[in-house]
Amino acid sequence: VSCNGKQFRENLLFTHHGLSGPAMLQISSYWRDGDSVDINFYPDKNASEWLIQTKREAPGKQLKTVLSTMLPKRLAAAFAERFGYDRPLGQCPDKQLRHIGEQLNHWQVTPAGTEGLRTAEVCLGGVSTDELSSRTFEAKRTPGLYFIGETVDVTGWLGGYNFQWAWSSGWCAGQFV
Repeated sequence: VSCNGKQFRENLLFTHHGLSGPAMLQISSYWRDGDSVDINFYPDKNASEWLIQTKREAPGKQLKTVLSTMLPKRLAAAFAERFGYDRPLGQCPDKQLRHIGEQLNHWQVTPAGTEGLRTAEVCLGGVSTDELSSRTFEAKRTPGLYFIGETVDVTGWLGGYNFQWAWSSGWCAGQFV
């Protein structure tokens, strides 16, 4: 997935609420309301060329069957239905296969929003690190007030960085409370 010049190659999860999984959680740090996210379902190849080549090698195969070799079956069927091709590849014009391939390599979605902090696994914002002592995490403007973890504007990639930040900043502040 990519958005605003950043790109991540991780798993993608379709949920009953929308898109999730490591790829979406990572890119969400760079997404802003109204931005589109580009999803490449076949990042290792040009999907248009692959579809046209597959058409030449196996013209009798259904589009959804071919797509299911690289996508989950339900998603492959949804793509085939979306493009109105529930027939053998041999009956699909190359121009249409190019269009489908472009969609597979550059599927654009514009998220309607996030689920908010209630279910967040990634969040941005918080108290600026400029407002805190880098040694004690005490607020410079309000002595005796400390901020740690997710309340501070520090965000790491997935993989335990945010947990490590929460534990480490908490330990450091705890030395002075």
